[in-house]
Amino acid sequence: MSMNNEHIKTILHCTALHEGENVEYTDMHFDSRKICKNGIFVAVPGTQVDGHQFVEQAIQNGAAGIVCENLPEQLHNKITYFQVVSSHEALALLASDFYGNPSAQLKLVGVTGTNGKTTIASLMYQLMELSGYKAGLLSTVRNYIHTEEIPATHTTPDPLQINALMRKMLDAGCQYCFMEVSSHALDQMRVAGLDFDGAIFTNLSHDHLDYHKDFQAYLTAKKSLFDSLKPEAFALVNTDDKNAAVMIQNCKAEKKSYSLKCMSDFRIKIEEKHFHGMQLFIDGTEIWTPFLGLYNASNLLAVYGAARLLGLEKDDMLVNLSKLKSVEGRMESIRSESGITAIVDYAHTPDALKNVLQTLNEFKLGGESIISVVGAGGDRDPAKRPEMGKIAALWSNKVVLTSDNPRTEDPEKILDDIENGIPADKAANVLRVSDRKAAIKVAWSLAKPGDLVLVAGKGHETYQEINHVKHHFDDREIIRELIKN
Repeated sequence: MSMNNEHIKTILHCTALHEGENVEYTDMHFDSRKICKNGIFVAVPGTQVDGHQFVEQAIQNGAAGIVCENLPEQLHNKITYFQVVSSHEALALLASDFYGNPSAQLKLVGVTGTNGKTTIASLMYQLMELSGYKAGLLSTVRNYIHTEEIPATHTTPDPLQINALMRKMLDAGCQYCFMEVSSHALDQMRVAGLDFDGAIFTNLSHDHLDYHKDFQAYLTAKKSLFDSLKPEAFALVNTDDKNAAVMIQNCKAEKKSYSLKCMSDFRIKIEEKHFHGMQLFIDGTEIWTPFLGLYNASNLLAVYGAARLLGLEKDDMLVNLSKLKSVEGRMESIRSESGITAIVDYAHTPDALKNVLQTLNEFKLGGESIISVVGAGGDRDPAKRPEMGKIAALWSNKVVLTSDNPRTEDPEKILDDIENGIPADKAANVLRVSDRKAAIKVAWSLAKPGDLVLVAGKGHETYQEINHVKHHFDDREIIRELIKN
């Protein structure tokens, strides 16, 4: 896998300024520390650091070509400089070409929206594997190349990681790839140049406004995935969300819809619901699934619709749909012998928290209580914190406010923000315990047999980030330790 000056100019539709030796570039990075001899360095402006500051270091480490938005003051005779409008886009296009355009050889489906991305992408991967196909997964929780598990660091990795993983998927014989596509990734053009065969829109609610600044910018970032689809692809949108119609405006792909509430191409009916699963009626057929809640019925319907659009036969696929297992840290239940049930869920937005609590309330028979442990991440969208406090207080019998990943913020300040949303008549039911382990212990001590303890916000995560340091922390480990003791 290599490229030369003429090839790069063709890919980026740019000219080379101050063209040096026409070497074969055998390495490419946007991190100057990783550059080797005859590598090409892409200077990408970041939210914290600008890659243009490290051009000289990249050259000292062996870079023979520089892709940049702004030329450095000092130009080296033997170095070729490619000036582009967007280094973000250039990196994605070069990465795709460098790895042989693997997305064009896979059936690639992207899933975007505020909530449900991880569940839908992961269940699509499970379904294809159960159906006898080799598939790949790029998700918040885990990446998979067929059966090989690879740790995930971001919802959507950087372009070099994306294309390297897809290359490995192809080499392993994978035919499909399912990936979560975050708003950050779309705004930063990490998926530019990828050949999507389909895209799924789940919903849009309050999240990431610390980054996007306003809701319209957040929506526009999500919409860009659908704007880029080719005519042969499909766009499957959840029409229960009012933003679905906006997503597919000017979209060239085949437009399809799914809904629990209104007329659509794919419909589902919940016939029975119990704490251990639901009986669903899909397309004239009944199936049992271990999933809970309206939002999970919607997620399963998206999986069903996408699978049909990818050509899977209905009957065999529905059998496999009933075999799907819940995703780690999503409504994951842990029950004690005393009859107290803990629910660990990733819910970290107002909408997701409300969905989980509404679902748990549906299974209350009378005297049981819901005790919620709720926090919010530091250095992230503070505007959603009061709303999360309000939802937790309205839908829980008792609430313990605590830290999530405080990052560089004062945990007590975060709790102040959450507490500002607590209605006055619910304040007596709310406690503050900033230490997360202690908060879970307090919630457990308040529970009686039959009660439900919801631990929300971190789900699958196995760390807590405090002042740039990640400390091992797993909500599920704490709960199992409490049950054991």
